[in-house]
Amino acid sequence: MFTPRYIKQSRLLLRHAQKYLRYKNDLLAASTREELAAATQNLRAALRKHDHNRIQSQAEALDEKLHKLAPVTWESHWRENCEVILVAIVVAVGIRSYFLQPFKIPTGSMQPTLNGIIGHPSTAPAPNILRQIGEFIMLGRNYIDVVSREDDQVLQIEQKKFLFFFTFSRLTCRHQKFLVYAPPETLIHDFNVFPERVCRRNEIIARGAVDTGDQVFVDKLSYNFVKPHRGDVFVFRTNHILGIREDPETGAPFYIKRLAGLPGDTLRIDPPRLYVNGKIAEGFGFARVMAAKLPYRGYALGRDYLAESTHSFVVPEHGYFAMGDNSYNSYDSRYWGPVPEENLVGRGLFVYWPFNRHWGLIR
Repeated sequence: MFTPRYIKQSRLLLRHAQKYLRYKNDLLAASTREELAAATQNLRAALRKHDHNRIQSQAEALDEKLHKLAPVTWESHWRENCEVILVAIVVAVGIRSYFLQPFKIPTGSMQPTLNGIIGHPSTAPAPNILRQIGEFIMLGRNYIDVVSREDDQVLQIEQKKFLFFFTFSRLTCRHQKFLVYAPPETLIHDFNVFPERVCRRNEIIARGAVDTGDQVFVDKLSYNFVKPHRGDVFVFRTNHILGIREDPETGAPFYIKRLAGLPGDTLRIDPPRLYVNGKIAEGFGFARVMAAKLPYRGYALGRDYLAESTHSFVVPEHGYFAMGDNSYNSYDSRYWGPVPEENLVGRGLFVYWPFNRHWGLIR
């Protein structure tokens, strides 16, 4: 901690010279090896005697010899930077493939446990740019302001994705087009923008704030060693699940729900309660939903599964029953059945952004 900087730098230079000698020992000429070895010995002796002037002179001599043997070029800088970037990419891909995967909550099926993308219509103008930047960093909030330039009619709302996490809508009218940083579902449900809507010149089509969905880390490792637990918030693929359409661009979507039933469980819903094997479902997540205290509303009957309070359903072997905490607005296993075991991705572990009240471990 209190060692002078020139001594630290000289010791670092000495280690570098020793490493160079080890790596290039069989390639260097005998005379060059002897010169480099003598220079390192001289610097080591100077360091032992703590002679400031001698340390500096010997360090400069050794540094000059190393530069002659291994000159620094712009190619070496680029090579080193590329190696660092490549290693970082490999590590990131490895972590994402086997340990943690980032996932964005797209819909409101798990609200208010986890937020999907939420629109807040407003007629007021957006705040100043500094406040917008602060709200985006802390709350994941951005502002949209779409105003018709002429009398027109909305023809189509088309989803466009960029870099996986950024979802836009291309709003096509008869005479004009807009690219809006919000998914089509948010524009339709929260801002009342829909095909065939007529708008007048200078009329506000969509204005207000859009809060991004919670961004979570998914633990992909633990399910390789332990079985999923009832009550887990888990992520799964929707491949080969009848009733869920694949996106033409990105393929089968990922869903995040609460694991309500394990293989062999008998499930029944008597609103607002969920029964598992004849008993009220146990666990903090289930109890919070069944308490039906706003904004939670309890569990609702399904359509194709658990459609009546007197009917039960037995989860098949290698299947898992998924339900959203926002039961009245969740498209889940009550509509399309159990999740195949091979579709499981992992357990929702941590909300890492935005920094709202959901930030932290997922319960």
